[in-house]
Amino acid sequence: MRYPFVKMHGAGNDYIYMDAFNGHRVPPDPSEASIHWSRRRFAVGSDGLILILPHAECDAEMRIFNADGSEAKMCGNGIRCVGKYLYDNRLVDKQTLTVMTRSGVKTLRLVVDEETDTVESVVVNMGAPCFEPAKIPVNAPKAADLTLQLGDLGLITVDCVSMGNPHAVCFVRDVDALDLEKIGPYVEKHAIFPDSVNTEFVEIIDSNTLKFRVWERGSGETLACGTGICAACVIAVAKGICRKDEKITVYARGGVVEIVVTSAGPVYMSGPAEIAFCGEVELPE
Repeated sequence: MRYPFVKMHGAGNDYIYMDAFNGHRVPPDPSEASIHWSRRRFAVGSDGLILILPHAECDAEMRIFNADGSEAKMCGNGIRCVGKYLYDNRLVDKQTLTVMTRSGVKTLRLVVDEETDTVESVVVNMGAPCFEPAKIPVNAPKAADLTLQLGDLGLITVDCVSMGNPHAVCFVRDVDALDLEKIGPYVEKHAIFPDSVNTEFVEIIDSNTLKFRVWERGSGETLACGTGICAACVIAVAKGICRKDEKITVYARGGVVEIVVTSAGPVYMSGPAEIAFCGEVELPE
């Protein structure tokens, strides 16, 4: 059976998108489908698979499957692309949307190009950060300034927070100098993280600018991570590096995302959502 899809990305964080609106087909086992289709050079290639589904109380529901088949609770770059898909394909006719995720309902504000009547960027209310160790989760009495032993690679210090997904943020002098292929798996699977963890390495440019690399659980290094970028900014604010209610520009390897950590609690993310190509794909028998 053939399945229609759209390949989209937010700042280089790319997923295969399939919708179940209007009788469209989605794979019966999305976990296995994500593993098969996400293989770069051997299939479509992506950071995973996102299903766009009807929902009784929201404009849509989003389910996210990483490249290894595991299901994620939230994806900041992915949800921006969902907003663009819904509007550009006329599944909604409004510019403020609600989308159900595994981490709750998220509200999106679409920025629409008046000439083409298509979405060029999306602002997402990502909700408030959670610093409670048990809810992140992290097996420690505190979430801040945790020292981790990474085998023969030595020690690193991380600050943990949940933005719908668990994150460990580490500030470094030079993100480009990191051997992330070695460091990332050690942190992701560290015993202190019962559900594994996404790891952000952050270089401080100034009080309103950060440079960023990320190792995502289930996918490895990706070019951006929306919840991870939010987590990095939240920790930067908590440490007094950046300030609340001011725009923080984050340079990821795949593009630029802007964040505001508000005094009221919610974190707002603004960034691009772009279509790469469309097609049909099959599953092996």
